[in-house]
This record gives sequence, C-alpha cells and structure tokens, in this order.
Amino acid sequence: MCQLLGMNCNVPTDICFSFAGFRARGGLTDHHRDGWGIAFFEGAGARVFLDPSPSADSPVAELVKHYPIRSLNVIAHIRKATQGEVRLENTHPFQRELWGRYWIFAHNGNLKNFAPTLTGRFLPVGTTDSELAFCYLLDRLAQRFPQGTRDIAELHAELRVLAIEIGSHGEFNFLLSDGDQLFAHCSSRLCYIVRKAPFPVAHLADEDLTVDFNEVTTPLDRVAVIATTPLTDNERWTQIVPGNLLAFRDGEPVALRDTSTVAQDYPRGTVTNA
Repeated sequence: MCQLLGMNCNVPTDICFSFAGFRARGGLTDHHRDGWGIAFFEGAGARVFLDPSPSADSPVAELVKHYPIRSLNVIAHIRKATQGEVRLENTHPFQRELWGRYWIFAHNGNLKNFAPTLTGRFLPVGTTDSELAFCYLLDRLAQRFPQGTRDIAELHAELRVLAIEIGSHGEFNFLLSDGDQLFAHCSSRLCYIVRKAPFPVAHLADEDLTVDFNEVTTPLDRVAVIATTPLTDNERWTQIVPGNLLAFRDGEPVALRDTSTVAQDYPRGTVTNA
C-alpha cells in the first residue's frame, strides 16, 4: 500500500515535522521504495518535488525535511508500484491545470480493468492507473462545470459520484487539492488529526522526534494533517470511514451534506502501521 500525506491549514504552515516521520516510511520503517513526491501550494503557484528514488535515501527529501516551506495545502505520496515502472513520470503527486488554477492529486490503491474514454484535454504522461484516474476525474469536472466553480459543495457532490464510479475498479484512496481546499477520499484506510489550541506535544511514530506545537504556533492556528496511518504515537487520530469523501478548508473538515465525519478513533498511544 502506498502512503499518503496531506495538510490543510488556516494560515501558511510548514510540514517539516510530519514529513520527517512520513519520509521514513519510504524504505526505512516500511517497504515503499518506488519513489516519492510532495507538492506545496503557494498563492496561485504549486511547488512540486518528485524523485523516483526511496524517500528515506533521497537528497531531495533531505532538502524538503529541513526546508520550512509554508503553505495552506500540501499533498505528499510515497509509492509502492503496482502499475507502471519506477520512473519519474509515474511518481505522484500529479499536477494539471483546470479553470485557470493548478490541481494536485495522489492516489493509494490499485484500479483493475479501468480504461475510461478521455476527451483529450487531459492525458496521462506515464503509465499508472493513478494518473489515468486523475485525468478522467478532471475531464468529468470540466464537462460538469464548463465555466468552472469554486463552490465546495458542488465540487464535493461531483467528486463523490466520481469516487464511487472509479472506486468500483479497486481501492481508491486519494488526496486532491486546487489550493483552496483539500479533498480526502477513503476507500480502505485514511485518517486525520486537527491540531488547534491548546496544542499537544507530539512524538513521531517513525522517528524519535518530539515537538511542542505551543512553542511554534499561535492560539489562532489550526492545522489538519491527513495520512494513510497515524504519524504520531501519542495523539488521537480519527479514522475516516471507508466510502467517505471529506473536504478540508481552513484546517478542519467542512460540514457538507452526505459527508460523514463520524469516525473511528485510534486509541491514544496506539499506532497501526501497515
């Protein structure tokens, strides 16, 4: 199973702490060695780092680990190849333009017999089922909203339909963001935590690193972190119920019709690694 990491905040925030633990899963504490990538939204731009090497050994990952890039939305991925060779073009997250803004997408799962018809506006460069699904998803959004939309409820409703359709071909855990909000779909395994005042002292599960967020935040900061499995071993993470699509904005899930945030909590002090 690939590893997903997302962050959505109400103020620009760096992801150095979470990424330090996440990076270790790419060949050190887990067996995912087929490449990794991370994307940061900065205003209308997106800063993307990709490397087909294991993240635990990657000099690019070492740079990101110590580079405090501040962003409202971040998506990262560690790959365990199921479809497509280990090559740069098959490395997540993927990036495309729609409605004059960038979209970033990363997928965890394996889609079988998935061969949709594309209009040609969005075409995969690599050979993964993930990039094909992303192109199809954007194709459908472009057809559904030819003039574009920034209505989070409209986007959520259409993405929910697409997640069900594409997910009928296999596991379809994914993270998707246009820089305004971040969508997280759980097909089998995905969890999140919202950090806000009073902030915790957090300890990574994959690396012996602790941070007191009270020392590096303000009382008004709010940060949602989404991951395949919990990144810390002393906080309570919320498991997203399989089959649900959550929308995050300003560092917390948005209450939308047909979106269930009722979830199963991981007990404090317990980490369930794949």
